[in-house]
Amino acid sequence: QVQLVESGGGLVQAGESLRLSCAASGIFFRVNNMGWYRQASGKQRELVATITRGGTTNYTDSVKGRFTISRDNAKNTVYLQMNSLKPEDTAVYYCNADVRRILGSDNYWGQGTQVTVSS
Repeated sequence: QVQLVESGGGLVQAGESLRLSCAASGIFFRVNNMGWYRQASGKQRELVATITRGGTTNYTDSVKGRFTISRDNAKNTVYLQMNSLKPEDTAVYYCNADVRRILGSDNYWGQGTQVTVSS
């Protein structure tokens, strides 16, 4: 069984920063692509940023220049540094990972962490 455990959410004011972390644990060979998604109340879940094992990143336009995704392959952990936060960034943030196991690759989600940005 593979688990993704997120941490780092909270309540901040507009313009402030937060750093999210997500660690993969369990029995597996390797964690491949990792990413962060978010879901605001009443809206669909959307991609925020992704990162390959080699470090290639991709961001949704609304966070470019403000958010930075990174990872530590030795720790099977992905991070999301969020700067200059805006009220519209308020959402539950979910970690996602493609994990290579014995019988093949599977996709996993974390439980989500709430980020609330007040104006």
